[in-house]
Amino acid sequence: MSNETTPHFHNQPGLARIRVGAREFMCVGALPPFDHPHVFLDMGSANEKICPYCSTLYVYDASLHGHSDPAECEYRPAA
Repeated sequence: MSNETTPHFHNQPGLARIRVGAREFMCVGALPPFDHPHVFLDMGSANEKICPYCSTLYVYDASLHGHSDPAECEYRPAA
């Protein structure tokens, strides 16, 4: 069993881009109850990915180590 979880990010503030420290993550759109289907996004070797639902541009930044900038765009679903 893995102790790691897939990071989840949202764009409640309506930003043009969000920097993230993960190449594989989930986008939830806005915060519930206004979220879109939680979709798994994989940048592969690229440094950017656009969510097909909300058009948020995610930009990879290794220095964030799984977090986001701004930090308020991190989403932790209830267990």
